[in-house]
Amino acid sequence: MEVITTHVNADFDCLGSMIAARRLYPEAHLIFAGAQERNLREFLQEDGVVDPALFKRVKDIDLDQVTRLILVDVRQSDRIGPFGEVARREKVELHIYDHHPAGNADLKGVVEHIESVGSTVTVLTGIFQQRGIVPTAEEATMMMLGLYEDTGSLLFSSTTTDDYLAAAFLLSHGANLNTVADFLTQELTADQVALLHDLIESRTILHIAGVEVVVAQASADHFVGDLAVLAHKLMDMEGTQSLIVVARLGGRVFMVGRSRAPEVDMGQIFSRFGGGGHSFAASATVRDLTLLEIVDRLPAVLQQHVQPRWEARHLMSSPVKTIAKDASMRETRAIFTRYNINALPVVDDHRVVGLITRQLADRAVHHGLAEQPVSDYMTGDFFEVDPHTPIAVLQEQLMERNQRFVPVVEEGRLVGAITRTDLLRHMISGARALRTGTEAIDTLVGGGGLKKRRVERMLADQLPPRIQDLLRRFGRIADEQGVSIFAVGGFVRDLLLQQENLDIDIVVEGDGIAFAEACAIDQGCRIRSHKKFGTAVLIFPDGFKLDVASARMEYYTSPGALPQVEHAGIKLDLYRRDFTINTLAIALNEAHYGELIDFFGAQKDLKEKAVRVLHSLSFVEDPTRIFRAIRFEQRLGFHLGVHTQQLLQSAVRMGFLAKAGGRRLYNELVIILKEAAPLPALLRMGEFGLLQRLQTGLEVNPAIRQLFERAPRILNWYELLYTGETCEAWQVYFLCLLSELDHAAVRGFCERLDIPPKPRQVFMEERREGHRVLQLLERRHSRKSSPGPVDLHRWLEPLSTEILLFLMARASCEEVRRWISLFVTQLREISPLLNGHDLRRLGIPPGPEYKTILAALLKARLAGRVVTREDELAMVRKRFLLQDVDGNE
Repeated sequence: MEVITTHVNADFDCLGSMIAARRLYPEAHLIFAGAQERNLREFLQEDGVVDPALFKRVKDIDLDQVTRLILVDVRQSDRIGPFGEVARREKVELHIYDHHPAGNADLKGVVEHIESVGSTVTVLTGIFQQRGIVPTAEEATMMMLGLYEDTGSLLFSSTTTDDYLAAAFLLSHGANLNTVADFLTQELTADQVALLHDLIESRTILHIAGVEVVVAQASADHFVGDLAVLAHKLMDMEGTQSLIVVARLGGRVFMVGRSRAPEVDMGQIFSRFGGGGHSFAASATVRDLTLLEIVDRLPAVLQQHVQPRWEARHLMSSPVKTIAKDASMRETRAIFTRYNINALPVVDDHRVVGLITRQLADRAVHHGLAEQPVSDYMTGDFFEVDPHTPIAVLQEQLMERNQRFVPVVEEGRLVGAITRTDLLRHMISGARALRTGTEAIDTLVGGGGLKKRRVERMLADQLPPRIQDLLRRFGRIADEQGVSIFAVGGFVRDLLLQQENLDIDIVVEGDGIAFAEACAIDQGCRIRSHKKFGTAVLIFPDGFKLDVASARMEYYTSPGALPQVEHAGIKLDLYRRDFTINTLAIALNEAHYGELIDFFGAQKDLKEKAVRVLHSLSFVEDPTRIFRAIRFEQRLGFHLGVHTQQLLQSAVRMGFLAKAGGRRLYNELVIILKEAAPLPALLRMGEFGLLQRLQTGLEVNPAIRQLFERAPRILNWYELLYTGETCEAWQVYFLCLLSELDHAAVRGFCERLDIPPKPRQVFMEERREGHRVLQLLERRHSRKSSPGPVDLHRWLEPLSTEILLFLMARASCEEVRRWISLFVTQLREISPLLNGHDLRRLGIPPGPEYKTILAALLKARLAGRVVTREDELAMVRKRFLLQDVDGNE
């Protein structure tokens, strides 16, 4: 007995091929090995379309009687249901007609017709033409259905010339295109719409070797047909080049893959999951893995099978520092030192004519050649690449020529550069993506970052709608100006850490001030710019501020000096920042909105909770970074990287803090004291000997630690009073830090840090007066002599709120704190009911006497001798006005 069958979940290519095969094997029975896709099932149920007698069911035949098995559109035993066991029998003759690549194929036929075309129908149509077989119109229509379905109506990239010729042949023999259109264009069922919605919502973009692969997953408690149709719709809706759909339907997991990218071979990828198909289309039914296990395993499988598309433009840095060919070797060495680079292209009228390295420049100067032109000693034998050179070619050249620096040239102009370090970082980041687990799905291969869609979701979930709209609008303005813009730094770091931070910094690859001016006009806000640094601040009507800066690089002429600034690209702009965790950027241009940029492994350090500098001279060039390292470590609950901690200790030991300006150190200390909990950072500073470096005798001893533990409670108490008066909490902490120093030491400290006049007044004169008052109050307490309201007001009224709260923290007993609290909550608000106008109406001429009178009234009110306005009037008349016997003035 002969049987013609196909794979389970048969589609129209299966039907058309079975119908065609029957013309070659007229005695064979047509039997579906399993279920059919919905479109095919509805077609077979349509009255008058297909003769039901053509097909038999498996249970209607004796499988032991099968002597020849004709397989169409399949050659895998595990995809033909009950016929899998039949196909493996030695006495069964196999004939195979297929268009799929070998993949996991385990069946070999005595007759095989296998061609790399768009559908199996095309294979059989070719045989028809060779043998002169003429199909009926009904047969041609069913064959055309299969051909059109598998080639996407002849539009898929897999379509060949033979497919077009086959379609022409079938059309010439009566294939009805109206029928084809009716059954290939079907409305989705409610279940399919729900499944498609879940696929859209779950889609994840994996960046593998420069190629985007979208993975979408969904689950349903029951089987939903035509998953391939949903995959096609998802690809068309999203404009996706490569898509993998994973769906748990009922008790099984189904996979469908579609690819329009030559780098992504779906057949190879799906063979790893027991499935198969073409490079452009594949499927699998997975029984031994759960949906989550498949999704977890996908990144590693893709990494092994996706061919890289990386090009030089993806790795290059731009703009590039250059040196003119007639520059001296001394000038060349100065450039190397200033920018901390190791190689330079030598240019002649913007054309690269050679390369020079730092080592060669150093040796030339050492040998007395400092004034010779660089052209005399540059390397003229070098290779260059254009932006579209594949990375594989670049890697090969670097290996063969041992060249550390490669210029990227387009139309004769230098547009970028790639170093061996860039290539090494690329290779390492690619290897890192081989990790399995859900974390790999969130990582862009090549050091990019979290997938774009997830970052977009973070922006949507964590930012107020107003800020989201603002960032989107800025992206459109940047597009109009033809510049690239990015949100950078701490804002991005805290977004990934899910910590609130609306202190937004925008970096523009171009003229940041011009961009800010356009934004100010668009938003109706003010702008304050600083042309020297290419920065601007946008100030909105409600007081909200946003910083804008041109992408720039910085270099330091000496340790601790202020940086010199030059324009640069986003990579160099991020490289100038203090720590890796602050080097993240998010693209805001409309086409790239949400793309995360991570050149320096910031995500890895965030995951490891490590604060690391970008280079070994970081603390030398800017010693204030020492304070920032400790601040970030304590605020975020991170730790200093081992090498970073060694560099920090070395910088402190070598005295580089002394080279930093006092005001800059003061500002960093203030920022630390403005932290919600400054004590841990101060203790950490003490561990590194930083406090002693700022001022001899400055330390966090047990007494000061107790002050820092008490101060937050007092500050919270004051905040809950809602007095309406502001209090600089950091000044209270500053006073706590200085509490063990004498007046001379505090003066030296203020001078060392160049503290501004207003806070200096608080830390010196008011602090000294506060100490005097506190001693007075504590003596009263020791003598058990409580001060009255008049004394409390007289002693405490001249002191600022910050001094008063500091005294409450420093007081040695609760009773003294209650006295100060009484003044803050009640006595400070007491004032005479009369004012200067009242005194004038009483006939007292304006002058110094007003102050004496009002002071006397306040004292009387504090003592309770006057209560009402009439009491005050009577007191003034009695003490300050002459009256006659009758009471007349």
